[in-house]
Amino acid sequence: MFNLMTKDLTEGKPLTLILGFSLPLLGGYVFQQFYNVVDTVIVGRFLGKESLAALGATGSVNFLIIGFCMGICSGFSIPIAQKYGAKDYKTMRQMVASTIHLGVFFSIVVTTLTLLFCRPLLRLMLTPENIIGPASDYISIIFAGIPVVFLYNILAGILRSLGDSKTPLIFLIISSVLNIFLDLLFILVFNFGVKGAAIATVLSQGVSGILCLIYMHKNFEILRLRKDDRKIRTNHLLVLCANGVPMGLQYSITAIGSVILQTSVNSLGSDVVAAVAAAQKINIFFCCPFDALGTTMATWGGQNLGARKLERLKSGLYACCFLGFIYSILGFLIMFLFGDTLGLLFVSSSEVEILEDIRLFLVIVSSFYFLLALVNIVRFLIQGMGFSSLAIMSGVLEMIARTVTGVFVVTTFGYLGVCFASPFAWLLADCFLIPAFIWCYKKLQKEW
Repeated sequence: MFNLMTKDLTEGKPLTLILGFSLPLLGGYVFQQFYNVVDTVIVGRFLGKESLAALGATGSVNFLIIGFCMGICSGFSIPIAQKYGAKDYKTMRQMVASTIHLGVFFSIVVTTLTLLFCRPLLRLMLTPENIIGPASDYISIIFAGIPVVFLYNILAGILRSLGDSKTPLIFLIISSVLNIFLDLLFILVFNFGVKGAAIATVLSQGVSGILCLIYMHKNFEILRLRKDDRKIRTNHLLVLCANGVPMGLQYSITAIGSVILQTSVNSLGSDVVAAVAAAQKINIFFCCPFDALGTTMATWGGQNLGARKLERLKSGLYACCFLGFIYSILGFLIMFLFGDTLGLLFVSSSEVEILEDIRLFLVIVSSFYFLLALVNIVRFLIQGMGFSSLAIMSGVLEMIARTVTGVFVVTTFGYLGVCFASPFAWLLADCFLIPAFIWCYKKLQKEW
């Protein structure tokens, strides 16, 4: 009935379990970002700094939409984890079927809307004229691939709900290697330009989703849907939306601030856009451990809530924060010592000013990694505990912080203001999330 890859997080030492569960997740995030970084490296090195800036100009819009899709998928997995923790496997399968129904619906709606409005949005963001053409080409292809984003992230979320964080990693490794090969093929051989990088990303994501689907069908009997499971159940759809939509909106609300900030960055010229694009790619890559710890906490919260083990919610939080703070120190040291070298991945040594801007961004942002650790760990734990709507507030605060920075701080302090935008957003979110977790925990204590 059970696959050996599943993992029960309701029994055992929190630190050991969290580390064991998050390491495969970390590998998955690293490889996912790895082929995003490779896209940028190949574009920057072989197509020039204007093409690099074109990719950078789409970054916040990409985060706005793809982040929404990934957030929804992560939210859908929480009720599944709760039913798995409660050993209610029949309802769990019905939740899986309802997740598939919703995934099809959202993928069609989001793809249609984004393809209609992506170019007008780039113009609204004051994207420089010399890069708006390739930027529009790139992001349009990425948005056309939204259905495969839903396919992979829904299936990977279901597997993680059952404690299997290793299999999605394996398929991401395969797709990452494929993406690198396709990047080189489409850009260097077929001369597709930035469109080649987008096509490579979509195709490789599609392969990882199909591999997940085949694996789950062959190996997870517990997930094989009966005829009765496939019925549309309004109550399950509402429960899933109550978890998924707030998590998706949380990403999107946060990204709205990033879009406004990107507009201010665009006004500083294409060289600054290129520097921020490269620095952000490096930063996102080094932030993968925080993403892995956050996703781990969502599953941890869901399973232990289902098992009604309240004390493990708190002990898991402490263990996860310990791991996050240790990595924060390590991440800062790497950025401080090797920021210049990392920048050379994207631009040549002759671009001295761009390299200096990249290092400055990395050193300032990594100095506040401990704040980001708290944001991800506490926010995802709250969501796993069933309080998704509260997590939206942290996203609103991040949006406000980045909006204020973009509208006022960047116009006054220029590039330095861009560097402090994310730390300011993390600080404001933490000021809400920590009291919010205490309130949620006490509420569950009273109910139980």
